[in-house]
Amino acid sequence: MTEGRGSASMNMVTLISLLCLLVLAESANAATYTVGGTGGWTYNTDTWPNGKKFKAGDVLSFNYDSTTHNVVAVDKSGYNNCKTPGGAKVFSSGSDQIRLSRGQNYFICSYPGHCQSGMKVSIYAV
Repeated sequence: MTEGRGSASMNMVTLISLLCLLVLAESANAATYTVGGTGGWTYNTDTWPNGKKFKAGDVLSFNYDSTTHNVVAVDKSGYNNCKTPGGAKVFSSGSDQIRLSRGQNYFICSYPGHCQSGMKVSIYAV
């Protein structure tokens, strides 16, 4: 017995539907964390992640005064050296929502001296 073309396209539709459901289910389980807690994104937030367990898809909420701070997604070198590499994504709304990627995620404030004063955060998401 042979199957018609309709069966192959129905199988593809079913597969795509299942993949969409998996993506939605992962997003529904995502937690939101306010970086720095009630104090928000400010100095000495580098230790804020201690004791927390993050997952890929979790959302970091960065709340800060946009006239004096920003958030820059950087690599390990940018984090360790408090340098913003070319092409880095800079957030400056004062209320930024950033979804964590699997693995290490690094963020700094690129205003002079702020990162050096602990306005940076490194988060590992499983």
